[in-house]
Amino acid sequence: MNAALHPTIAQLQNSSLTTVVQQEIERAILAGEYEPGSKLIEATLAEKMGVSRGPVREAFRMLEEAGLVRNEKNRGVFVRDIPIDEAVEIFDLRAAMDELVGRRLAENITAAEVKELKALVDAMEKAVKAEDPHAYHLLNLTFHDRMVEMAGNRKLTEIYRKLIKELSLFRRLNLADGWLMPMSANEHRLIVKAIASGDADAAGRAMFQHVIESKERTIENDLRRQAGQAAGASAKPAKPVKLVTSTAGSGKDKDKSKEGPSRGKR
Repeated sequence: MNAALHPTIAQLQNSSLTTVVQQEIERAILAGEYEPGSKLIEATLAEKMGVSRGPVREAFRMLEEAGLVRNEKNRGVFVRDIPIDEAVEIFDLRAAMDELVGRRLAENITAAEVKELKALVDAMEKAVKAEDPHAYHLLNLTFHDRMVEMAGNRKLTEIYRKLIKELSLFRRLNLADGWLMPMSANEHRLIVKAIASGDADAAGRAMFQHVIESKERTIENDLRRQAGQAAGASAKPAKPVKLVTSTAGSGKDKDKSKEGPSRGKR
């Protein structure tokens, strides 16, 4: 007969499982497997990952704290749909952080790190040629995350990653427009060139401008999506009005047939 686990060991095991579940759901959200606004079913995810519902429920709580999901009372858990005004605020904050990263890298980056960044840009350009926005999005996230890591500021890295996770849904929507990917890839190439030159001012400006351009594209795309949704709604045909006609029945029924459109139930 197996001895019962010490409470502390059991708690650690459960905590570890919850972390794994949280990381897998987060990965799926960031990869676009669950669209903004989609509902996450606790029982379905538990069955899919072969765990009980407890770790999934706790993972939802952690993801809500990270800003990736929202828990609506009596409705369930949904992937967050970041409003445009919040996305713009994150872009502005990220621009200032990325400028600092660019300056720091220009001053301290190694030859091996430059080679790594160039390899990531090469991979992004291959994704552009293959017209693969999903692969490009993941490479884009990796590229920026590695630059922040290379800057060597752990607190900045922690804050940056939280912001990027919240913003990634909007950024993925931007890159869904294929014509934007070559522009983005070229901006990345220029960033690496500025960093490799050792010019801190040029590297900082390149990083800052890249984020601002991304913000402007986000605003333009959001306006275009809203216009498309409005056009689609206005294009829907109006429901036909049914006339109540009667050729038989009481005189009262005949009077109703002259009244025109039926008001129906209120």
